[in-house]
Amino acid sequence: MDVPGGPRLTFRVLGPLQVQGTAGPLRVPPGRQEVILAALLLETNRIVSTSQLVDLIWEDNPPETARTQVQICVSRLRKLLVDADGEVALTTRPPGYVLHTGAGNVDAALFTGLVRRARSLGEGGDREEAVRLLRSAVTLWQGDCLTGLDSGPLANAARQLNEERLAAVELRIRLELELGHHDRLVGELQRLTHEHPLREKLHGQLIQALYWSGRQAEALEAFRTARRYLAEELGLEPGRELRDLEAAILAGELPPPPAPAPPLVRGATASGPEAPDGDSAALDAASPAPIAESIRHETVPHQLPADIADFVADGQRLGTLEKALSGDGRGTVGLAAITGKPGTGKSTLAVHVAHALAETGFPDGQLYCDLRGTTAAPATPVEVLGRFLRALGIPGQLIPESLDERAEMYRTRLSTRRVLVVLDDAAGEGQVLPLLPGSRGCAVLVTSRARLTALPGAHRVELDVLDEDRALELLARIVGGDRVAGEAAAAEALVRTVGRLPLALRIVAARLAARPHWTLASMVQRLADERHRLDELAHGEMTMRASLSLTYEGLAPEDGGLLRLLSMAQAPTLPSWLAGALLDDHRPFPSDLMEPLVDVQMLDVAGVEPSGGFRYRFHEIIRVYAREQLAAQHPPDVRRAAFARMAGGWMHLAEEAHRKVYGGDFTVLHGTAPRWRPPSPYADEALADPLAWLDAEQAALCGMVGHAAEEGLHDLSWDLATSLVTLFEVRGHYDLWESTHLTALAAVRKAGNLRGTAAIRASLGSLYMSRNQYDTARQSLNSALDVFQALDEPMGEALCRRDMALIARTNGDDAAALELYRRSLADFGRADDVVGRAIVLTQSAHIHMRQGEIDLAQKQLDEALDIYEGIGYAGGRARTLRRVGQVLLEQGRNDLAVLTFTEVLELCRDSGDVIGEGHLLRDLGHAFAMMGRPDRARDFYDRAVSSREQVMDFSGGALARLDLARLLTDEPGRSRKLLVPAVEVFRERRMTRELAEAERLLGAC
Repeated sequence: MDVPGGPRLTFRVLGPLQVQGTAGPLRVPPGRQEVILAALLLETNRIVSTSQLVDLIWEDNPPETARTQVQICVSRLRKLLVDADGEVALTTRPPGYVLHTGAGNVDAALFTGLVRRARSLGEGGDREEAVRLLRSAVTLWQGDCLTGLDSGPLANAARQLNEERLAAVELRIRLELELGHHDRLVGELQRLTHEHPLREKLHGQLIQALYWSGRQAEALEAFRTARRYLAEELGLEPGRELRDLEAAILAGELPPPPAPAPPLVRGATASGPEAPDGDSAALDAASPAPIAESIRHETVPHQLPADIADFVADGQRLGTLEKALSGDGRGTVGLAAITGKPGTGKSTLAVHVAHALAETGFPDGQLYCDLRGTTAAPATPVEVLGRFLRALGIPGQLIPESLDERAEMYRTRLSTRRVLVVLDDAAGEGQVLPLLPGSRGCAVLVTSRARLTALPGAHRVELDVLDEDRALELLARIVGGDRVAGEAAAAEALVRTVGRLPLALRIVAARLAARPHWTLASMVQRLADERHRLDELAHGEMTMRASLSLTYEGLAPEDGGLLRLLSMAQAPTLPSWLAGALLDDHRPFPSDLMEPLVDVQMLDVAGVEPSGGFRYRFHEIIRVYAREQLAAQHPPDVRRAAFARMAGGWMHLAEEAHRKVYGGDFTVLHGTAPRWRPPSPYADEALADPLAWLDAEQAALCGMVGHAAEEGLHDLSWDLATSLVTLFEVRGHYDLWESTHLTALAAVRKAGNLRGTAAIRASLGSLYMSRNQYDTARQSLNSALDVFQALDEPMGEALCRRDMALIARTNGDDAAALELYRRSLADFGRADDVVGRAIVLTQSAHIHMRQGEIDLAQKQLDEALDIYEGIGYAGGRARTLRRVGQVLLEQGRNDLAVLTFTEVLELCRDSGDVIGEGHLLRDLGHAFAMMGRPDRARDFYDRAVSSREQVMDFSGGALARLDLARLLTDEPGRSRKLLVPAVEVFRERRMTRELAEAERLLGAC
């Protein structure tokens, strides 16, 4: 809730009472002070009488000193708030007190304002914007209002706000039903009616959504369920609205569902009339929402893995680490290193400490990365910095390539934040040093098998095996305290036998927990039977092999086979469908294959996917053990066939994600490697948001490109690499784009795969263009084009000519660009690729617009829009609509240009495209400047500066500063403040034309 430039203290009542200051969460003493503060927050900027506060604290039986005690509590609260932030005032105003703060700093007031504005927009017909605001309003809630506060009268006020929350949800669903979104609401409404079974409005909305989705029988069953709830709980029949709904369904008289609302601007730009000139309500509504917009890009990462419930704490170690991570009072970055041999619980301890400190010590976020230091391919600092910068809100397109520049940007981003960085499984100091922040408000926690003695200023905690007491405590937590107490001697023998190594003890204890009929003594006896291995129990990894073999040998043959095959997967976490692929088992719930391995802790559950499926994780030692068994028990042809199915599954899902993003299999070449299709329910749910899936599986997909190349599956390697450009281009993952393609390029060259070589070279050409390396891009594209022409591959030729046209256009050779675009259109026609055609039309339209051929530009943009809307490709539609807006400005149709830019702005926000958002804010500034409305133009230019510089896009920020300075010639002081940093950026980036104008304006200040 922090608002840049506003008060620094923010308050939450929509959930537990919380106060957030610049130094982190502020602790309000529980009891009377919490009650008084909550009451004042519910009436922000309004008087709350002393009598009301007395009643809230003591209800019917106040002491004689009640008013005095209230005064004392208010005095203490006032001091607490003033010490934290002088801009928040708690003042005495007869007959009571007032808490003065901005409405945007109290979540309840912010919620109320958003709902009020949404109702107004909904009544005015702007349902889409109303739905967006209502969704934003509900996300402010973190539980029931004032959870945990002990005050009966306050509970009544909280119940009122809880009711308003549900009313807002019902309003939002009603508006979405009116927009024709019924099919996407069914699941949510089923959950809501289960949680609130007595709310007839929700039941009615569920019945409507089901009926309109073609599920008439389920709609009638939903009515019967609602009737049963009401009868059992209240002894009542459903109200008239529900009964009428049932009757209409039975009679076939329910109106058909609303058609999805058409886009606002598309009809206007194509053939509709222009909006009237002047200050129209539509134009005023085009302004970005004033409420909470300034916090849109405040990215707070929370990347820690889940903590474990049965953690056995060592108070001294925990205290040492917490003190170290607080900086130890030395004003430096807190730095701690946990070292030790395999299986001693380094990662478990690190994650537990990080969770303990996260909220109170590091409110600005927690970054986490598995550095893979014990694997054959450790993470590079460049790779990790790229991940961290994205998590901190920097778009991939703005992340520099070099290690030094990334480290500088990383330190700058963290300079004013309190962030905890957890670096798990470091190979050595060289991997860690570039990842250290420069801010003393941050801290870093590292785990490693190496001792990291050259890590400057680090507090080191070296883990060994557990002492006997903690080993017994861990055993008791897993198998049960009564069992351990009942066999105390056997328990002691058991922990000694496994060498008190935490991982080994967990594995053995998991077997006992899964088999309550086994005694601890029987497990000791089983271990004793392994004398030839237990001689080395206390020495290195033999400890683990002895322990692991006990569990492994007890597995059913099919479970052991799956464990061995799973060890081929190199992803950080494993989706459940991998089990089906490896075994060629097409059952609808492949997690059933994984669960027996979870039961004995050979796999861990790592989390839940958005689709509802589980993800799993190997402990690295268990993976190594399983790979040993794989090599010993599976012949090469079996391993290769299983691997090909696994790789084919990743390829199928990546291909489907590309199709969903583009509305079809467009603008990409594919190889002939066989696919393996995961179960349809899994694929449909996982790819409901295809870009989100690609984001989540990025590490696994990129790793599979290299793994497939190593296994000789060169056709799949290049196919997967080029398919991933869907993600790389949108998110700006240029380093991953290059590394995956170079890996695949080596594989296809070695195999003599000409088509794959050309496809990779063409894709690299696009990458080099994105990096402004135009000479290198041209060479790569020409090389690919020669091969595609020899192979008569029209799609490849089209892609190469399209990108070569963009290079010519960038170099100012419009004639050459238009000729290349013409030939590219013909190639896309031969390939029957309509998206490729739309992209070319949009790009060439920009040239025609610059040349004054407005009608031709508009015609091409209209055709491109028709294509994008026909297939549902939102990204292409947004880019084309932006060009439409620019054409409208050229035509002097400024009002429609504003509406168009506003629609694209919302598309950018919905997709998380912060760079596009900066472009559109600046476009809106241009539009209002051309309309002679300097105040509105200044507002948008201001927002553009903030948007660009917040993500460290200083070139874009400097351009917006220059735009704003042009409008502020009557304010020389402010112009100078804008221009001085802009001049520095223009000079550094060699933007000569912009530099000359900025220096001219600066000289006139």
